[in-house]
Amino acid sequence: MKTHFSFKHLLFLGGAVLYSLQSSAVKNPVDYVSTLVGTQSKFELSTGNTYPATALPWGMNFWTPQTGKMGDGWAYTYDADKIRGFKQTHQPSPWMNDYGQFAIMPITGGLVFDQDRRASWFSHKAEVAKPYYYKVYLADHDVTTELAPTERAVMFRFTYPETKNAYVIVDAFDKGSYVKVIPEENKIIGYTTRNSGGVPENFKNYFIIEFDKPFTYKATVVNGNLQENVTEQTTDHAEAIIGFQTHKGEQVHARIASSFISFEQAALNMKELGKDNIEQLAQKGKEAWNQVLGKIEVEGGNLDQYRTFYSCLYRSLLFPRKFYELDAAGQPVHYSPYNGQVLPGYMYTDTGFWDTFRCLFPLLNLMYPSVNKEMQEGLINTYKESGFFPEWASPGHRGCMVGNNSASVLVDAYMKGVKVDDIKTLYEGLIHGTENVHPQVSSTGRLGYKYYNKLGYVPYDVKINENAARTLEYAYNDWCIYQLAKELKRPKKEINLFAKRAMNYKNLFDKEFKLMRGRNEDGTFQSPFSPLKWGDAFTEGNSWHYTWSVFHDPQGLIDLMGGKEMFITMMDSVFAVPPIFDDSYYGQVIHEIREMTVMNMGNYAHGNQPIQHMIYLYDYAGQPWKAQYWLRQVMDCMYSPTPDGYCGDEDNGQTSAWYVFSALGFYPVCPGTDEYIIGAPLFKKATLHFENGNSLVIDAPNNSKKKFYVNSMNVNGADYTKNYLRHENLLKGGTINVEMSNQPNQNRGTKEEDMPYSFSKQQ
Repeated sequence: MKTHFSFKHLLFLGGAVLYSLQSSAVKNPVDYVSTLVGTQSKFELSTGNTYPATALPWGMNFWTPQTGKMGDGWAYTYDADKIRGFKQTHQPSPWMNDYGQFAIMPITGGLVFDQDRRASWFSHKAEVAKPYYYKVYLADHDVTTELAPTERAVMFRFTYPETKNAYVIVDAFDKGSYVKVIPEENKIIGYTTRNSGGVPENFKNYFIIEFDKPFTYKATVVNGNLQENVTEQTTDHAEAIIGFQTHKGEQVHARIASSFISFEQAALNMKELGKDNIEQLAQKGKEAWNQVLGKIEVEGGNLDQYRTFYSCLYRSLLFPRKFYELDAAGQPVHYSPYNGQVLPGYMYTDTGFWDTFRCLFPLLNLMYPSVNKEMQEGLINTYKESGFFPEWASPGHRGCMVGNNSASVLVDAYMKGVKVDDIKTLYEGLIHGTENVHPQVSSTGRLGYKYYNKLGYVPYDVKINENAARTLEYAYNDWCIYQLAKELKRPKKEINLFAKRAMNYKNLFDKEFKLMRGRNEDGTFQSPFSPLKWGDAFTEGNSWHYTWSVFHDPQGLIDLMGGKEMFITMMDSVFAVPPIFDDSYYGQVIHEIREMTVMNMGNYAHGNQPIQHMIYLYDYAGQPWKAQYWLRQVMDCMYSPTPDGYCGDEDNGQTSAWYVFSALGFYPVCPGTDEYIIGAPLFKKATLHFENGNSLVIDAPNNSKKKFYVNSMNVNGADYTKNYLRHENLLKGGTINVEMSNQPNQNRGTKEEDMPYSFSKQQ
């Protein structure tokens, strides 16, 4: 008997195997991460503005191949052809630039140390970029470089050809640096002082580099001048060079650690490497990433969705980074970037709350509360050391963006059970921030607070930029303080004051345009007014984008607009209006504008933060199916696991965390409440493993590319029609069953009792 086995059968089986692979739960999530997502960026157009950060989760030091010039914020760009070195970096974004950076570079042949002349051609085909391991072939030098980091140390392995002229260059960068070659110990030590602001006068990053091969050559470089056999230099731009003879395939290792405290502390940090080889370090790094990424398991997606999801989750777990070290007794200690002292306790840095209050910190509160507890304690230390909570820190206070969103970050954590030990200082600091502005860094505290506290808004005509944006964010920040004041049972008068200020957003609403508009000190609205004008009264957006920044009271905004029908019409209009803009405030098309225009979603500007929550506001107006539609469009069209994978700046985990939340099917529109607003899940199944030991399963078995509408929802066996989920209920674990459909269910989530929290309803 013959068996007929056709090509069709093969195709069918191949498809079945592929489906099985795609449908099964992800076992090693780090394998799906690409650190190159977002690196195909430039000044004119950001597709992430990221670099391939080789690091441990929240690690103090990151490492990256350096394609840009010394001091260039675009340290690594995917389109570059040459690598200049391998840089220890602390850079949160190209706009904030770097601090405490130095680089190491292996070369062969002629001794060249200038950053341009030592640079080598490379190919992405000979590059391995993992979160825990990086490898590349440097063609000009015939050297393969590998590295595997710990939190504060790293091991390099250089594989050389046969040559009498093998070298390693250590570049401590300009703006003040020191190097010392210690041949008898196969060691180089040094420090760099290079920074981009936000540091005290005594700032240094101390480094120690230990090699496993004796030096046959030693030199230092002073501001571009080679000095052979001179082993120590303190100057503007110091470099150290060591050399040796190598046979083909010989491997030379460099163990590196650094410290913001001292050389002695750097030596302690070196102990993180232990006796491990590079393979063992890479394996431990892989396990560390799998542990944090594995807190969320997704299945039933396609390969690109897995890659996008876990690449986004990886980016969500880098910043804010550890800025503390462990002393000889294993206790946390930190160099204060605020007062220059070495002090006990935690410190984290390199994040801007204007971005990350929206959903990055809520993600930490939900999935990684023990880590966020350390971050919150670090914020208390920041207040004690500087007199202010940070708004943008890198590593100390930096002048950037608007708002007083430390209130959101601190209050959301506290309300969700991530409680600092010193609540008295926390509350004191919050109140202080409402009545003060930092004397040197005007974006810290509240610029314009006197006007705001007196008039209920920051006026347009008093020479305070982006005044409407400040007003809207201060009003939400005041609501956050109101929430905590209530929780702490503060005096009634105090609670009422912040309740009243939380309504200040209404002072900017213009009934004629049904949009927010700058307001002059005398009470008149700014004129002329263009809703399409970026900047001016707003921050990196226009009135169409910022009008929705009433996180705590969407119902109040609905009422101002004249009811749900008009509110829906206005939201629909954001997508319907062509991507036209007025850039006269900036005098040029800033990259955020360009990112909006190229995405083909009208005036919806997902590449920047102010509007990222807007789609979820359909839930507050009783049309959740529109949220479900647009959320899937954004996830499918604006994110991918490729070098141009973002639709604007990734921004320290915020744009990534948006995808993580949205792919799970819910989102924290208003941090400070206990509610997550329901969207629609992307995967057939997702399992969240909480730190309390419970797990939550989100099961949507008939989810597909065409079935992105929620037809019905069942929570732990009971039918569920509300447009939100509560934090404490999620943490209990259980199962959320979601029946998906290719048609919107216009009867679900429409009743008043289904609507999420709005402050107006409490009044």
